[in-house]
Amino acid sequence: MRLSIKNISKTYPNGVEALKNVSLEIGNGMFGLLGPNGAGKSTLMRTIAALQDSDEGTITVGEIDVAKDKQSLREILGYLPQEFGVYPKVSALDLLDHMAVMKGIIDAKQRKAVLESLLQQTNLWTERHQKLGTFSGGMKQRFGIAQALLGDPKLIIVDEPTAGLDPMERNRFHNLLSEIGENVIVILSTHIVDDVSDLCNDMAIILNGEVKLEGEPILLIERMKGKVWKGLVEKSELKSIENEHQVISSRLYLGKVQVRLFSDSALSNGFKKTEPEIEDLYFATINGLNINGEF
Repeated sequence: MRLSIKNISKTYPNGVEALKNVSLEIGNGMFGLLGPNGAGKSTLMRTIAALQDSDEGTITVGEIDVAKDKQSLREILGYLPQEFGVYPKVSALDLLDHMAVMKGIIDAKQRKAVLESLLQQTNLWTERHQKLGTFSGGMKQRFGIAQALLGDPKLIIVDEPTAGLDPMERNRFHNLLSEIGENVIVILSTHIVDDVSDLCNDMAIILNGEVKLEGEPILLIERMKGKVWKGLVEKSELKSIENEHQVISSRLYLGKVQVRLFSDSALSNGFKKTEPEIEDLYFATINGLNINGEF
């Protein structure tokens, strides 16, 4: 099954152009949609999930036209939105049971087996009788994935799933996503570069409602090989370096500034060639660097 997004545009009543002629082709596996907050990621996710209509363009999942047959889309969709609310005084098992009925799993014996399987898979079985209001952020996200997996979906959308999670919970969530992302389409929408580098075999970078770059991360990074340089400079030097070179990114480090540059030729002043990373690809794209016309 493939998800085909063709020429999708969306302008809100306040005049904000959230999506501008977005086109993507997505197959089975983990697909990372990477971009800063406000880039249009959540708007695209809601449009794919048939929660809002686009102004122009089409979205199809297999043979399903999302705009024309929303019910058929919902039957194969699992969705974990950025803001996932729970009933704090209800147990995980009771709420998941209610959601399973709404998803059409009517047979009690079948439903019991499904709920146990999902709660085991998300490592929540021992907490199944615990009220959701007592869950940590990571536990709530794992519960969100459990409800998204109800009904054996063929398309799963997770929107900013690891924002705010501590490192341990984030690793648990990554492991869970990697397990479910082999035989279905899983779209991971995030502004966290490591989420994509850890999980996704295909990706796109979106900025200001437009897809700026797409492809396999390994192949995209390969374009920058031998052209990324790293150096540690004084804060007072940063401005002149930004004026003279294509700065990919900079950050404070040990009282100085660690700078990563793109250059076809060798650099002096202590800069050394380094291996490119997805973060370089992301910042080069977001900052609009003209790297041999590739970005």
